[in-house]
Amino acid sequence: MARHSSRLRKIPFLRKFTSHKHQAEPSFGVRVEDAAERYFFKRFDRLPVVRRFVIGWLLLFVLLWGCLVGQIRALDGHFQSLQPIPGGIYTEGIVGDFTNASPLYATSQVDQSVSHLLFASLFKYDDSNHLVGDLASGYSVDSTGKVYTVQLKPNLIWQDGVPLTAQDVAFTYGIIQNPDALSVLNKSWQGIKVAAVNDSSVTFTLPNVLGSFPYNMTNGIIPEHLLKSVAPGEMRSVSFNTENPVGAGPFSWHTIEVTGESPETRQSQIAMSPFNQYNGGAPKLASFVIHAFHNADQLDASFRKQELTAANFTDIPKDTADNKAIVTNDFLLSAADMVFFKQANPILADVAVRKALVQSVNVDAIIDNLGYATRPVRGPFLLGQLGYDKTQTQPAFDTAVAAAKLDAAGWTPRGDGIRTKAGKPLQFTLYAQNMSESRLVSDQLVRAWRSIGVKVTVRLQSSEDLQRSIAGREYDALLYGISIGTDPDVFVYWHSSQYDVRSSGLNFAGYKSKAADVSLEAGRTRIEPDLRVVKYKPFLQAWQQDTPALGLYQPRFDYLTHGTVYGLKTHTLNSNIDRFSNVQNWEIRQADITNH
Repeated sequence: MARHSSRLRKIPFLRKFTSHKHQAEPSFGVRVEDAAERYFFKRFDRLPVVRRFVIGWLLLFVLLWGCLVGQIRALDGHFQSLQPIPGGIYTEGIVGDFTNASPLYATSQVDQSVSHLLFASLFKYDDSNHLVGDLASGYSVDSTGKVYTVQLKPNLIWQDGVPLTAQDVAFTYGIIQNPDALSVLNKSWQGIKVAAVNDSSVTFTLPNVLGSFPYNMTNGIIPEHLLKSVAPGEMRSVSFNTENPVGAGPFSWHTIEVTGESPETRQSQIAMSPFNQYNGGAPKLASFVIHAFHNADQLDASFRKQELTAANFTDIPKDTADNKAIVTNDFLLSAADMVFFKQANPILADVAVRKALVQSVNVDAIIDNLGYATRPVRGPFLLGQLGYDKTQTQPAFDTAVAAAKLDAAGWTPRGDGIRTKAGKPLQFTLYAQNMSESRLVSDQLVRAWRSIGVKVTVRLQSSEDLQRSIAGREYDALLYGISIGTDPDVFVYWHSSQYDVRSSGLNFAGYKSKAADVSLEAGRTRIEPDLRVVKYKPFLQAWQQDTPALGLYQPRFDYLTHGTVYGLKTHTLNSNIDRFSNVQNWEIRQADITNH
């Protein structure tokens, strides 16, 4: 009864509260609307007055936000950067055929490239073109200057895991010296005794002192344990050379793939894997492929499709200069492009004619038209080379003096401007390789010589045909490049004994001078640099007086790549094969790396 009474008392209060609540709800809504009208909507009328203030705050907000984003990105760049990383397949295209990987027989660009990657040598050239050890740690020479002792680096092994020792070195040179083996290196190693003293040292005993001898020890070494049972006469054709060669170089043989039904369409791809125990350090590339093409058009097409990482062009396509994605790696060669005057030709046998031909050519102008920077060649030695003497160089450019020399020698101009003597016109044929640079240079030579009354016919030939013409001495004058190298021993190009066609001598001018012969012999049979300079001076004087050739310039080797090849450094090369001197350090891939 008490609970019921209490409930009854609460009912009037609830009714009163509910009545007040319903009355308060409209009043609150009205108040909200009044506030919105007063403090928000009515103030829109004042917006034009305060717009500068509002815009200023908005701009400040945007600026602060931009700075925050920029700082985050900057910090990200500080802690991370794009850097080269190991890996990637490197494919290089070359025109030619693969025939032999052995360093005893490799002569073509394709064969030499494969051989250089597979086989290691006692010595090689570094990025400064200095002779450094590859398999060898160094050498010493005895007091007679005839005995060289070469020390091998420790723990050398072949790519099949067998230790590499001094016996392998002695075996290699023994095969080279064997006439039955028919090695292309045979002539350079005649009369030299090679003996393994122990597993890590080998001696070379020379019949005479030879100052340039250390530079001869740059050929690849072959394994005795795999080839000792092969007869020397079969060494050139043994399957080792083409199916599974084993060396000690930075890359090891993996496989070869040949495609194409005919010689015109045939292509070869030689794939090599990194040799991780190479004494110069494990290569960073995952694979190296040499792609051999039958002709330059095939190489060009493949390079444009970006199927190749790099290309070894004889003639660089003209439009590559406009492609920023293509990198032209320019290597100066320690070589000389020259015009050799064959002195067996009756006209070129006249020293006055040779001097006039040299003096009428503006070599500096020819260099300016090449399209790349290089050094002029003023004589048989290169600028800066041991023995080079700026006072003993070829005659300086002077057309008037050149013409006067011909006048004095009895060569008089006829009606068409061509000079004659005893009824014979002053004319000859210039041979050169059929490539754009040779065409450019030969055109300028023809114009220069025509200006003094000399008629010159140019015969451009393929590389193969030109080599046959050179071997048979079929030219009158020859526009050609010779490899000189670091050492000034140019005996093979200018000594009279080197003109013999039967021995494939390299004295292309047929130059004969007793004074030059004696000097060349004396210069190469001395070790002391200062003494060699003195001994070579009579040769330079004779060369200047006789003018057997016209020195032009040092050629360059252009190596085109798609993008940057990290570790590939442009420097002076003795031959374009030396581009691989530090191939174990090349990289072509990149990734964001965190900096610590």
